Amino acid sequence: MKKILLISSFFLSLYGNTFAQVTSNPVFPTSENPITIIYDATQANGELTGATKVYMHAGAILTSTNGTTWEYVKGNWGKDDGVGLMTQDPMNANRWSITITPRTYFGVPAGQKIYRISMVFRNADGSKEGKNITNEDIFLNLYQPGLYIKFTNPTSPYTIMENGMVSIQAACSQNATLTLYENNIQINQVIGATVLNYTLNVATTGKKTIKIVADNGMEQKESSFYIISRPAVTIEDLPSGIRDGINYIDDKTVILCLTAPAKNYIYTFGDFSNWEIDPAYYLKKTTDGKKWWIKLTNLTPQKEYAFQYLVDGNLRIADPFCDKVLDPWNDSYINNSTYPQLIPYPSEKTEGIVSIFQTNQTPYVWKKTNYTYPEKTDLVIYEILIRDFNTTHNYAALMEKLPYLQELGVNTLKLMPIMEFEGNESWGYNPSFYLAPDKYYGTKNDLKALIDKAHEMGFVVILDMVLNHAFGQCPLVQLYWDKTNNRPAANSPWFNSIATHPFNVGYDFNHESNYTKAIVDRITSYWLTDYKFDGFRFDLSKGFTQTNTGNDVDLWGKYDASRIAILKRMADEIWKVNPKAYVILEHFAENSEEKELADYGMLLWSNLNSSYGSAAKGFATGPIEYGFYAKKNWTSPHLINYMESHDEERMMYQALKQSTPYDGYDLRNTSIALDRMKLLAAFFFTIPGPKMIWQFGELGYDLSINQCPDESINANCRTANKPPKWEYLQDTERLKLKKVYEALIKLKTNQPVFKSKDVTFTTVGTFQSITIKDPSMTIHLIGNFGTKKEKITTEFPILNTTWYNYFSGEARKVISANSDIELNPGEFRLYTNIQLPLPTADIVTGLNEELELINNSNSIIPFYPNPSQEKLYIDNAKELPTDIQLKTTIGICLIEKKKSLKSTIEIDISCLASGIYFIEINQLGKKTTRPFIKL
Repeated sequence: MKKILLISSFFLSLYGNTFAQVTSNPVFPTSENPITIIYDATQANGELTGATKVYMHAGAILTSTNGTTWEYVKGNWGKDDGVGLMTQDPMNANRWSITITPRTYFGVPAGQKIYRISMVFRNADGSKEGKNITNEDIFLNLYQPGLYIKFTNPTSPYTIMENGMVSIQAACSQNATLTLYENNIQINQVIGATVLNYTLNVATTGKKTIKIVADNGMEQKESSFYIISRPAVTIEDLPSGIRDGINYIDDKTVILCLTAPAKNYIYTFGDFSNWEIDPAYYLKKTTDGKKWWIKLTNLTPQKEYAFQYLVDGNLRIADPFCDKVLDPWNDSYINNSTYPQLIPYPSEKTEGIVSIFQTNQTPYVWKKTNYTYPEKTDLVIYEILIRDFNTTHNYAALMEKLPYLQELGVNTLKLMPIMEFEGNESWGYNPSFYLAPDKYYGTKNDLKALIDKAHEMGFVVILDMVLNHAFGQCPLVQLYWDKTNNRPAANSPWFNSIATHPFNVGYDFNHESNYTKAIVDRITSYWLTDYKFDGFRFDLSKGFTQTNTGNDVDLWGKYDASRIAILKRMADEIWKVNPKAYVILEHFAENSEEKELADYGMLLWSNLNSSYGSAAKGFATGPIEYGFYAKKNWTSPHLINYMESHDEERMMYQALKQSTPYDGYDLRNTSIALDRMKLLAAFFFTIPGPKMIWQFGELGYDLSINQCPDESINANCRTANKPPKWEYLQDTERLKLKKVYEALIKLKTNQPVFKSKDVTFTTVGTFQSITIKDPSMTIHLIGNFGTKKEKITTEFPILNTTWYNYFSGEARKVISANSDIELNPGEFRLYTNIQLPLPTADIVTGLNEELELINNSNSIIPFYPNPSQEKLYIDNAKELPTDIQLKTTIGICLIEKKKSLKSTIEIDISCLASGIYFIEINQLGKKTTRPFIKL
């Protein structure tokens, strides 16, 4: 049966002005004469289908015929004010037009050349917009006087068909002889005309080039397109071992495989086909109809080939499982130092994202293949957004900071999503290509080198994984798209048309689909094996469900057996690949569900931002005891507490900007606020179980999560760039906070007491205490969360023993069941019943007051310097006989001088370890005891 073929709606903007969704009258518009621009709302992205008003938001392109920068913009987005309002065709409700003279409409000065018009269409309030098929701007080229020829039907550079008749129309800007050719053989001619019409009978399969030549007697111009008359699809099953994506057979051969059930035909094209659709690159289909594949041979070893798939003649996509893509919109902003020698995008050959394959690649040679995984309860995780951790935003820069993180004492790095996401500057939760590291952060071998070095330095590395959803640039989304409703189609193998739960972003995966299960397992296995990540934190894991809760947030959080089954299956597959891998969930569901998942071996996020944030602002802390897994009736310490995460407001900002001063205690003062952060840290790290720190929290990062690049505060800037604050390392007070973090992390990770289940939380007024008992040691922590100095009667858990202040070394013999301690606001004491090595001296305020309790009086005999590293000097101006003893905090004499008569007595303390000691000076029976700090 023969038929007249109408070309599909797919188009390439670089091929002229007449598009499926936008046409112009005249066909060859100029900047000086009226143009009618006609827009078909049903075509391209189709978002304005059925709109009752359509506006053209437009600009002039003044740089080149391929320019994209808008100037002299006309239109006020979201305003129904008539600027750019189009007229509806009375015969076709989805056809809209507007007539303009470009130079006067845009107000471009005379003499300034206008190369093209850029356009986006919108409804009255701007909530919907009409763009091209890849959701980008639409362009209309303008012409100078002269001879031009183009095909006005078909409008695409190619036509794909089976057999039948093709209606051909060409337009010329001047009267000329128009000659039509098929494979360079003349098939039609008209003389002295501006239009040629012809119907071509295509009866055989293969490729035919159709060309038209316009000759006005002085010059010639030509234009062409080609026709692919395709044969029936070959049915043949995959060779053994072939899976979705790019399969490297040898250094000259690859097999491409794409899952796409219910599609009619697929071609691949790219550098190997000179970016033309060619019968040689027609994919075969497996007998079950689910997969398509092709073997490419005679490739150049190590050459990078860019390519795409053409599905059913109208959809171009990159390979969903490629490990590198080229992005026409964002690659130009990646500098050569971050990604050296990035091959250019094939800008005049295709559009949309393209995938890359390269045979015979040089493999990365791993240096550290055997390393230790911390116990789950010992994890101290440092959450990193590479974009904001260093101004050069790349893996190499992060590697340079590993010694800093090693000094801090964290043992786990958690990278926010690094697989290809939409745009460059993103948090990464808008993924599009799940196996491709985003080039904005560097090469894939840079990433491997970072992970390798981290393992060598004692870290494990966890990847933030986004499998609740994908975004619109993902080929899996594009393959099955409902253009009418602007959502995944009902027959998508992977996605729900409508999300099953609230708080969804992007397009919701159907986690009960076997297709989705297969790609989830493929993705997790890939990052565990190819990049040696040590586990995953799964974003929005509560969304891994097909239980439809609509917009009911409370119902969404209820126990969901099907969701639990989905997550257990996923974890089991991960543990088959790496039994030691960490599986972390951002879940926040009903406790019974979280307990079941935790008892199964997964770890779950525990958001304590509200509780610690309250304390940061000078109020009593909230119920931090629920950061202890046993309080939730869990059997395993799989609760990951955090005060801050990428999603939460910063503690220091809350102290500085959201607190109220009280009687001289003003948290808006940076020094006081930093001391408050030490109190929070003490009551954070001492709760048994894994911990997480958001980057720079250890230095008191004081910019809001909502800070904009212009330093204003706005919720719309939540995910905007934030400056790294490495200059904090020059601030003595901030360094003290970091040293407190170091000391607490060291205590937590080195002492078995923090694995104990015997933990007691006590609140008395503004005071809180945590007591942890274990055969190895007992901890007693007490802190004043109020805003004024107060005395508390605290009960030490063991009597008739000596307790040691961890940060000062001060020894306290506790005999009575109740001991009175007076603390300044924000002050804390961390006592142990075992003497431990002292942390860095003088990093916690209030210690000198405690030590002075045992002073006899203010000394009239000065000594200096204090602190000191090498020597102490005693001023004995009257040259009286002086006895001197240097003692530990528990009274052991280490250095002694007797009856010295020198006017300046020198004591060499270089042999002492860093810490707090006492100097006892006795002159003629007058004795003074004072603390000093050995650096």
